[in-house]
Amino acid sequence: MENPAPAERNPAGQAAEDTRSDVSENGAAQPRDRATATPADTTAEPALVVDGVSKRFGSGDDAVVAVDDVSFTVDQGAVVGLLGPNGAGKTTLIKSILGMVLPDEGTVRLFGTDAREGRRTACADVDAMLEGARNDYWRLTVRENLRYFATISGIDPDSVADRHDRLLERLELTAYADTAVRNLSRGMKQKVSLASVLAGGAKLLFLDEPTLGLDVESSRTLREELKRLAREEGLTIFVSSHDMRVIEDVCDRVIVMADSRVVADDTVEALLRGADRDAVRITSAEFDDRLLAALDREFGLLDVTEVDGRRRIELRASGDELYALMDRLREAGVTVERLRTIEPDLEDVFVDLTGDEGGLGDTPTGWSA
Repeated sequence: MENPAPAERNPAGQAAEDTRSDVSENGAAQPRDRATATPADTTAEPALVVDGVSKRFGSGDDAVVAVDDVSFTVDQGAVVGLLGPNGAGKTTLIKSILGMVLPDEGTVRLFGTDAREGRRTACADVDAMLEGARNDYWRLTVRENLRYFATISGIDPDSVADRHDRLLERLELTAYADTAVRNLSRGMKQKVSLASVLAGGAKLLFLDEPTLGLDVESSRTLREELKRLAREEGLTIFVSSHDMRVIEDVCDRVIVMADSRVVADDTVEALLRGADRDAVRITSAEFDDRLLAALDREFGLLDVTEVDGRRRIELRASGDELYALMDRLREAGVTVERLRTIEPDLEDVFVDLTGDEGGLGDTPTGWSA
């Protein structure tokens, strides 16, 4: 029976059978053995170098700048998150890296190879799981999918059978190994998609919304597996997700885009430290409108909520400002019933950097627009 090929599984744009193979002197394709990855060598070529990439669509007054002079480097073994509001340029940037869009300016190097000059070689160790695309053959079983994608990666599937068994076990798919993918839940299909990407032994993975559709426990399992793959097998992972827990938990570093440009590129810890969003939450029955107006002028109110006849306020205050706030409340005769400091999270940082009060929005894919 006919079964359409999974959408956008081949970033190199080549025939599937030719995607991941070396070519010998006589021109014959030689399978590449990538079954046993090793932790990254810090002296090796970076997994990815994006240098001055720009892309415009249209011309004249109707031209739209989708990506504007974007540059960054990703070392082998790193786990990097990509964030940005819809329309920030993430889709075009990712497609430029994968060879689905040709940039107007700049270069992309994958493991030291210029993607424009040798895309087949450059993308030989790259694979992607794109949310919204069919990433697997739904009429095949879970195990058959792993064998199939290993085969088109130039690997004898029998030689990596143990690897596939480990993937099935770690992603809790062993009991479904002989089940057709079309008969699985959405969350299970998501895990099969990840396993299929990993089945071929790619060294650089692009994952869009990898935990979409997973329950809490399955999401935790998948996040742990991603961290293990980077730590123990030296994989480089580029991940986009609307779930900030995924980015904070998995990624070593976050690249934030807005208005077609990179507006931040740092570790999660550094971004959180630099956020100007330290606040305090105070509950009292003695906050009147006049005092709240004064507190807003002096400190900046973030939120006021009525709770069981009391008012719970949030305002900016840290360090010496917190002492000043306590003095101000004492002067006003306010009895503080509850006080809690609130540290900024990654979503706060995102809003500060992009001005997008809607956060990442409700669109189901992090690479849309």
